[in-house]
Amino acid sequence: MRKEIVFNSIGVIYSDFKDLDKIPIQPVFAEEARGYAKLFPEFVDGLKDLEGFSHVYLLYHLHRAPEAKLQVKPFLEDTARGVFATRSPSRPNPIGFSLVKIDKIIGNILHFSELDILNGTPLIDIKPFIPRFDFREQASQGWLEDINEHEAQRRGRRQD
Repeated sequence: MRKEIVFNSIGVIYSDFKDLDKIPIQPVFAEEARGYAKLFPEFVDGLKDLEGFSHVYLLYHLHRAPEAKLQVKPFLEDTARGVFATRSPSRPNPIGFSLVKIDKIIGNILHFSELDILNGTPLIDIKPFIPRFDFREQASQGWLEDINEHEAQRRGRRQD
């Protein structure tokens, strides 16, 4: 049985990316990109103690995502894959996440780099990156293990 789930944004993410076709496909391809999240005043207290972390996961609503599809062609190759085996924005629930580097926190504004997010994106949540919890030495990458690194860098940075 499906159940409706409702989230409210806690702020807005701002970046220089105004065109969906120009955004790097993952933060790893966006070292120089900078932006910030402006939290709504009622969520500022939630930033307490975050300055000790170097990186955070931003969870956000892909508010301009294309229509959901169960089979998609990922950015790094031309073969259709199941959407749940990709990070395509064309999902049944358009939720995005990015691991970004914290540059500074001033009041209700979280400044970061390594950004791959469209300007004006609604922010749903912030979670700290914790290497002790998030790193898996024996993790596999599925179909991505067959992607040539040079090709991944070219496509990931959108250098066509």
